[in-house]
Amino acid sequence: MAADDRLEYPATQRNRDVILDVLRGVLPSSGLVLEIASGSGEHIFHFANALPGLTFQPSDPEPDALRSIAAWTGHSGAANIRPPVQLDASADEWPVTTADAVLCINMIHISPWRATEGLMRGAARLLKTGAPLYLYGPYRQSGVATAPSNEAFDASLKQRNSEWGLRELDDVAALARNCGFSAPQIIQMPANNLSVVFRRA
Repeated sequence: MAADDRLEYPATQRNRDVILDVLRGVLPSSGLVLEIASGSGEHIFHFANALPGLTFQPSDPEPDALRSIAAWTGHSGAANIRPPVQLDASADEWPVTTADAVLCINMIHISPWRATEGLMRGAARLLKTGAPLYLYGPYRQSGVATAPSNEAFDASLKQRNSEWGLRELDDVAALARNCGFSAPQIIQMPANNLSVVFRRA
């Protein structure tokens, strides 16, 4: 951890540039990007500095995360990061009512399924036709063998919380479709992760 309230996660350092490479081809050139479950705030810090034409709205349900996000935001000096808001993805109402894109990195497997249900409903409310919902993380895929490292990760998640664990991508895609999103664009990422891009239909 940094000397102030900034949390630091090694995984973010490893994946932020490969995610940014994908986002350059997914996000609009301008507008508001809402990140759900921003965690430490390191991703927003990195993306906002690389994509100055966009305004970023970080969010998280946890007070420690909100403090870390605010600290990273202050440290960055970036004018295109809004103050973080407390947001529970599973809630029926969000403190943000419109966005031009929604990001959600490494939340779906570390939260109850109802958070994914809420994410889809909320993103559908906020996004206009054609706007992207970007997901990143490990998934199970029909007809694709799950990597041993992901199987071990899944077991450790379920040991920590029985409502957590790797999700079937088909289940996530079906939920998205029922909420008014396109079929997913799937991009293979390092360390057996996926970028999954839905568009508001």
